Amino acid sequence: MHFGRGEDSSERRNEQALIECLEAHEDEVDHLYLLGDVFDGYIEYRHLVPKGFVRFQGLLARWTDQGVPVTYLLGNHDPWHQDHFSEELGVTMVPGSTETRHFGARLHLAHGDALTADHQSRTWLRTLLRHPVSTRLYRALPADTGLGLARWVSRRLHDRDDDTPVADILYRRALTLLRHNGVDGVVLAHSHVPALHDGPHGVYANTGNWYEERTFARLDGEGFHLHRWNGARARVIESVPL
Repeated sequence: MHFGRGEDSSERRNEQALIECLEAHEDEVDHLYLLGDVFDGYIEYRHLVPKGFVRFQGLLARWTDQGVPVTYLLGNHDPWHQDHFSEELGVTMVPGSTETRHFGARLHLAHGDALTADHQSRTWLRTLLRHPVSTRLYRALPADTGLGLARWVSRRLHDRDDDTPVADILYRRALTLLRHNGVDGVVLAHSHVPALHDGPHGVYANTGNWYEERTFARLDGEGFHLHRWNGARARVIESVPL
């Protein structure tokens, strides 16, 4: 979603569209996964959290209160969470990747930045941004200054990502995971390019991005589906069986 990336009016529209999409599928959701970069820049302090997007957070709290699990895999733009989402909203926070099983399929889920960092010679940058010392330095700054700096760094990362064939790298890395890790599906984000590929070793899905494309991935008993929200309903772009 990269909440906070654009003007306030467009961000409110993005948030409202996401809420409408999630509520349209509310009766069908067994587990919601947020694959990172929910925020374009997010630093949580001991007693403060960035303002905004409380309607989306309220929906997450309502779902978890009703027993719907929500898992949030941190991305390269929002790794600086502490305990607000877990303690206040009931969301499970995952700093890296996770493997899970749904409908008999074993799945590997991650944001995807770790899979591209070494290829782009940016492993040092990912380590630096997530290092506890760097995080403490951010939080030592006044809140507005720390958050402003994080968002400035985030914009710089956007500029660099746009010049790199991230989608191709993720596709190749996903095929490697399918071949060697014994999983039936790999689901990533990060590239902002929606994708769904059915190969001899399993399925690779990329959720794309919400703030421009309104795309997301869905798994049910029939298989994987790539959707685009059109403001009233989710249109199927492509489907593949498990």
